[in-house]
Amino acid sequence: MSGLEKSLFNLKFTAKQLNRQAAKAGKDEAAEKNKLKKAIQQNHPDIAKIYAQNAIRKQNEKLNLLRLGSRIDAVASRVQTAVTMRQVTGSMAGVVRGMEGAMKSMDLEKISAVMDRFETQFEDLDVATGYYENATSSATAVGTPQDDVDRLIGQVADEAGVELQQEMSAPEKATPSGKVTEEEREEGLGERLRALRN
Repeated sequence: MSGLEKSLFNLKFTAKQLNRQAAKAGKDEAAEKNKLKKAIQQNHPDIAKIYAQNAIRKQNEKLNLLRLGSRIDAVASRVQTAVTMRQVTGSMAGVVRGMEGAMKSMDLEKISAVMDRFETQFEDLDVATGYYENATSSATAVGTPQDDVDRLIGQVADEAGVELQQEMSAPEKATPSGKVTEEEREEGLGERLRALRN
């Protein structure tokens, strides 16, 4: 902790102590006013005068302590700003040194060439990944017979006690209008062929 930071700590500590003393003086003032009220009710004018003087003295003490605490707090704020500025200045000096080193080592032509190479390799990787995904998905679909898949699903469903729906085991059977779609397709092809001849 530097000397400035120690001073800041001491200033904040002192301001806090002054605020506590001001609060205590305020409580003492209230107590003196209560005593003054009792003395007036008991018809003791001399004692009431003493309590009134004590209450005024405590009130002045409270105000003076608050003013002094406020001034010390203002000084502490200025010292805090100085500490912060010193820390920021040190950090900025380090960043500037780092940037100077980076700027010296920067060659725009080399950076541009590296970025172009990176883009090319990224595109090649994208193409290769797409080809690999297509190849593996078609190989997996071809390599696994549908009967085996249906049998395994049925076995697992039996073990789990779940009834399978008919659509899941045989999607082709669920559409009995397969012939109609084939005929419609052939009609569409015939119409296109006729349109080409005309």
